[in-house]
Amino acid sequence: MARGIVKNYWSRPVKVIAIWFFCAVTFYCLFHMALRNSNSHKPTTVSDSSISNAEQRSRIYAKMAKDLDENGAVFLKQGETSQSLSLSDLFTLENGNVTPVLKAANPPVRANVLHLSPEYSVPISEAVKSIFSPYFNKAIWFQNSSMFHFSMFHASHHIAPVPATEEEIEVEAGAVKAVAEDVCPLNIILDRVVLTSTGVLVGCWQMVSGTDPVTIRDKLRTALPRAPEKQLYDKAMLHTSFARLLGHPTKLFEEENNSSPLQIFHELVRTLNNQIRGFQATVSELWYVEELDVLALALNGRMKTRKFKLGCSKA
Repeated sequence: MARGIVKNYWSRPVKVIAIWFFCAVTFYCLFHMALRNSNSHKPTTVSDSSISNAEQRSRIYAKMAKDLDENGAVFLKQGETSQSLSLSDLFTLENGNVTPVLKAANPPVRANVLHLSPEYSVPISEAVKSIFSPYFNKAIWFQNSSMFHFSMFHASHHIAPVPATEEEIEVEAGAVKAVAEDVCPLNIILDRVVLTSTGVLVGCWQMVSGTDPVTIRDKLRTALPRAPEKQLYDKAMLHTSFARLLGHPTKLFEEENNSSPLQIFHELVRTLNNQIRGFQATVSELWYVEELDVLALALNGRMKTRKFKLGCSKA
């Protein structure tokens, strides 16, 4: 009888402890599941994503730097450009004069680009011209320094056109403005300059602080649901075109007469990198551009531009 009483006496606390232990473990598990779920929905910031995005950009830029050696100077043969257009589609070269071929875009391309202010673009442009002009005379097209830009996202492009009415365009522009207001200015640094096999001299940039390009593109994808699924560039890229070579060097110095074109191209790019690599800039505008001519931003064609200040506050 006494043993039964003792057994019954001890069984109650044990049951209570077991119940409390089970509840505590359940609460702990549910709390950490909720915490992980909430972290997975946090907006992407430079501090928590820049490492992986920076590595992705570095891999892309390294691959771009190898393109000229792996594929040769395709532009010397009037080959295809990076956007599936031939050089003859873009330029005419007569008597040493380069003239862009402006063709109406039907429908107009609707591009969203980050704009690089002349405060930063002009010094870069001057450096590019000082190094390349002596070698190419007029067999080169320099990007207009007032139009240096970073292509972010297309609401419509020439490969996958998405026609839009005036009303739909206004809705798109309003959506892009809302994105701009939610994006912080980008503080960036020039990682390197590369020359591609299609003859484009490209500035490849990395982030220092601000909203990462991956996040900006994600926001634009959400804001522009009708946009082509296939975009023109990798989500991590942050690049701008400085110039486009259109032919062989037109002038060589005596010690360079025995050099191959590829050797000369590499030396010119090396010289430019030595001068401007590490250049820092701040990007503070997102543009919604209707390109009425094909590649209007690159070729000084007709366009309608809406400019939005990046309005995020870090406070």
